[in-house]
Amino acid sequence: MSSTKSTSTNQTRITKKITTHPTLPPHRRKIYLALLSVPPGRWTTYAALAKHLGTSPRAIGAAMRLNPFAPAVPCHRVLGGGGKLLVGYSGGESGAKNAKDGVGMKRRLLEEEGVEFTGEGVARGVCFEGFGAV
Repeated sequence: MSSTKSTSTNQTRITKKITTHPTLPPHRRKIYLALLSVPPGRWTTYAALAKHLGTSPRAIGAAMRLNPFAPAVPCHRVLGGGGKLLVGYSGGESGAKNAKDGVGMKRRLLEEEGVEFTGEGVARGVCFEGFGAV
């Protein structure tokens, strides 16, 4: 199976899990589905995702913290304003034990996808804003 076909199959599988989850609130469902459009090697911000969905950055942050689908729904690709690694990553069941570990884990995941950081821990590149339809 080619990598593209495998990625497409995985995307379809996680989309189905999100849309059929029995207890997932509709607003979190929209957030997770929108986040699936951020490709590997790219990043977005809480504010950009919030603007796209007509909600607040705090609501996005809460959804990221409660993400039951991590890392398949890539909450590690959501950063603070200007690409800052302000907050950590809990990473689902195998996630970080504390905030400091979470920031390191988030950075490692992003670097594995090709994201580069400045010496101050700010992601290089342009914030992704090409989300799909809501």
